[in-house]
Amino acid sequence: MTRSVQALAYARPSSLESSQVGPSLGLETSGGLTPRGVEAHPRFFAGFLSDPRTAARGLLAVADVAAARYYQRTLPASLDPVVTGNGDRLRFESFSGCCGVYARLDVLQEGLDGRETGHGTTNVDVNPPLREALSRITADDPLHLRVGPEEMAVTTLDGPVVEKKVPLPDRWLRGFAEAQVASARFDLRAELTAAQAVAFLRSLPRSPSSGRSTHGARWVVASGGTLRPTTRPGPGAVCLPGPERLVALQRVLRDATALRVYGPVADGAAAASAWEVVLPGMRLTLTLSPDSSRGFSGEGGVLEALATDDAAADAELVSVLLAWEPRIEPASLAEQSGLGVERVRAALTRLGTAGRVGYDLADAAYFHRELPYDADRAERHNPRLVAARRLVGEGAVSLDGARATVASGDRRYQVRETGSAFTCTCQWWADYRGRRGPCKHALAVRMVRRGATVAGGVR
Repeated sequence: MTRSVQALAYARPSSLESSQVGPSLGLETSGGLTPRGVEAHPRFFAGFLSDPRTAARGLLAVADVAAARYYQRTLPASLDPVVTGNGDRLRFESFSGCCGVYARLDVLQEGLDGRETGHGTTNVDVNPPLREALSRITADDPLHLRVGPEEMAVTTLDGPVVEKKVPLPDRWLRGFAEAQVASARFDLRAELTAAQAVAFLRSLPRSPSSGRSTHGARWVVASGGTLRPTTRPGPGAVCLPGPERLVALQRVLRDATALRVYGPVADGAAAASAWEVVLPGMRLTLTLSPDSSRGFSGEGGVLEALATDDAAADAELVSVLLAWEPRIEPASLAEQSGLGVERVRAALTRLGTAGRVGYDLADAAYFHRELPYDADRAERHNPRLVAARRLVGEGAVSLDGARATVASGDRRYQVRETGSAFTCTCQWWADYRGRRGPCKHALAVRMVRRGATVAGGVR
């Protein structure tokens, strides 16, 4: 597995301290992009949290996911959460070490009481002493939040820094992109009241049975004000793979006002799903991959957008229109850019691969962020994309009307396209039937048909 080392440098550890205004939570930042350019320690917010206890528990839930591996629970790895300032809210994001769970806490405008919320994205330090301090917040006394260095210290950060070096696998980067693509295809399937949500979530297992992750698809369907298990996914059913992976939501159940469940149209195959707990002035969302043993990185939802030069050029055009907006509507971007809505969606998918947009299910809209690492690696090292480009470069694709032959090693594979659908005679197609994106042979055929260059990519 290809990986690099991500070096994080903080001016000091994040901490919860006493101050003249009462308890003060200082979240230190480590590099990131803002409207002013790259900053070593960007500053996004200084003010009060309207619901300190809930915010503390939500932040701990995001940190829980960052530190977790829900499959093959060895080699623990934890990358500090990412925070994005979108002008009217703060978004805290993390991804599990096994690449199967994406978490996001949105602290909305009504949950913040400050002069302004900045724009940009950075990592924030969440260290063990801070976690312990956050877990002790039980009252609703005023809590001051600072994201970034103190105002008076912004120009004096020349001393020693706190450094962290953590592994950053390419599949973790691809997972961020794939989770966003999957979410954009979800619809709201069920909404439970606070009491119903608590009863349902507390009925789920907190750990895998027999010490192992649960394999195979489980399904639930809205019925009588709750979610009941079903073995035959019908209309409105939602896949719940590895239910123990929702354990992080237990931290905020006391303050939940509702639970919203999102998923794609059920077709009988295991699918990703999203579980959103609505909180006072906040939302906590966990998005689960289709199986505990199956990370988002191999889902292939981004490959179509990466295989065309049009999407690369469109992404460059669309990127200048993002402007750190908390809600990005494809129709509005289409009007501003002069592109069709579908081309804008493909461009957003490509930008998502570079960590430059995410998707908010509650708003049914994209949002702008710039992940603070070299996310372009996720494209450059995507195994199927790399293999498809190699096949194109070797001249391995022969077109014959709607059919194509792809020479790979000592074998010849037959690819047939009908509109946006395709079939292939390879084992990947036999195993997944297109549910995890195109195989490398179909991807190579589409690249040749569309005239994509072998070296195309987001820059």
